[in-house]
Amino acid sequence: MARYTGSVCRLCRREGTKLFLKGDRCYSAKCAISKRPTPPGMHGQARARKMSEYGMQLREKQKVRRYYGVLETQFRRTFDKAARVKGVTGDNLLALLERRLDNVVYRLGFAATRREARQLVNHAHFTVNGKRVNIPSYLVKVGDVIAVSEKSMGTTRFKKLREEDAFRPAPKWLEKDKDKLTGKVIAAPARDDIDFEIAEHLIVELYSK
Repeated sequence: MARYTGSVCRLCRREGTKLFLKGDRCYSAKCAISKRPTPPGMHGQARARKMSEYGMQLREKQKVRRYYGVLETQFRRTFDKAARVKGVTGDNLLALLERRLDNVVYRLGFAATRREARQLVNHAHFTVNGKRVNIPSYLVKVGDVIAVSEKSMGTTRFKKLREEDAFRPAPKWLEKDKDKLTGKVIAAPARDDIDFEIAEHLIVELYSK
């Protein structure tokens, strides 16, 4: 499945909630979901019919997949891995998604959106424990140090980032050094650390059929 390249605001309206796909705009009055909280299309307002159980499960999966910017195949692969790990499958799934390098770069405030974070990782702007990593799906672990590469530190983008105050605080499982543009994983992400409303049990039910 190809990656979606259309208006990301349409995705928020389709899911009926903010997916925080446009950075600062999502926190302002210009947010599309604030102005038009109905699904996109000429019949958007007429779609408020009762959804089936399968429909709710599918919508929840799509919402989470779009929130983290993960393709369908990647998402299913992540779920299968979560199901094999000891513990609650839903919690394991969210923890794996949070540990993705592109998500960590976003959580640290080094990118305004996960899409931007993914692009920055793809272009090898970051290192993990001193080694360049250009794989957005790379899973960090406790003790890993994520840093802007030495070569990228001199670019205008990261110079500006160092001077500005981050608009998004890092979650408690990450430790951030704004001056050095580094972050450290000090704990495994817990379910309570995720401030986005997710009904992960619906995703587990969907894939368990």
